[in-house]
Amino acid sequence: MSASRKPSKYLRDADVLHAAVVTGLVVILSAGLVWLGYLIHVWRIATRSPLSPPRRMTVLVFGRRLEQDAPGHDYQQRLRRALVLARQQQTDHLLLLGGCSGSELSEAAAGAAWLRQHELTGDVRVELEQDSVDSLENLRHARRLLQEEGRLPPVALVTSRYHLARCLLLARRLGFDSIAVAAEPTLPRHARYLGRLVLEAGYLMWIDIGMRWARLIGHARMAARIS
Repeated sequence: MSASRKPSKYLRDADVLHAAVVTGLVVILSAGLVWLGYLIHVWRIATRSPLSPPRRMTVLVFGRRLEQDAPGHDYQQRLRRALVLARQQQTDHLLLLGGCSGSELSEAAAGAAWLRQHELTGDVRVELEQDSVDSLENLRHARRLLQEEGRLPPVALVTSRYHLARCLLLARRLGFDSIAVAAEPTLPRHARYLGRLVLEAGYLMWIDIGMRWARLIGHARMAARIS
């Protein structure tokens, strides 16, 4: 069954709505400067993240909503980066993340098909996580799959540059020893991409301020939302 990636679906959750209200108040009281601070952080991660991990690692590839049952531009760039890492023998385990988010075919399955079409070497293990459609769920299910094999291995998070800061925050919160690896060779400089960065800064701010507020007031249930 297809599921939505839209953040509005979470606003039916009282804890998430609580965090959104607190974050909104912080933005208003700071005259937007807090959002600017998060945008600078997102920009720095986006521009400074490497194209490969410092050592051989398990690679987590984040999915993206499919276009006519096939990976679109952003998702193809993520898969292309994973393909390069596999060919350079910087990984022997790819974990593709993403369930059905508008198609009967999962994002992970579409990604695996794309890799096969582009001659992924056969000695690389490809595993699919097909039960989630957002970054937090992706990482939770990835953690479960990897823990079934024992201790969590160090992981390289492969995704679009605009998405790296959020994935890195969530992964570390969930206990991963992780490094961000950029899909694109360089940061795109067009207006659409700038909009993505601004939006990601908002998501990151919402998550981070919500978690900080939960710890401040001792709200255990809210704090446990990302654990």
